[in-house]
Amino acid sequence: MSIFIYIFVMASVTYLIRMIPFTMFRTTIHSRFLRSVLFYIPYTVIAAMTIPAIFFSTGDVYTSLIGAFVAFMLAYFDCPLIVVALMAAFSAFLAGVFF
Repeated sequence: MSIFIYIFVMASVTYLIRMIPFTMFRTTIHSRFLRSVLFYIPYTVIAAMTIPAIFFSTGDVYTSLIGAFVAFMLAYFDCPLIVVALMAAFSAFLAGVFF
């Protein structure tokens, strides 16, 4: 019986999170500051989920730092995303093999 309570609570929370913005912001938001804050929320959420995963994915922070450095450098030079991901993973792997 408790599993149904858990499912109901999770469904309610998910529904409320999606419904509240629609009910509160029915008109166009005219505040330039609030619009800019709402614009950057998806990027901050993705960064907050991704950055810890980058540095703790290999089990060693130093190999993760090397992989992240390679990824940031390749992204800075506008390499395609698949190249950035593969080279970052490969460099972290090589760092783990040699260190």
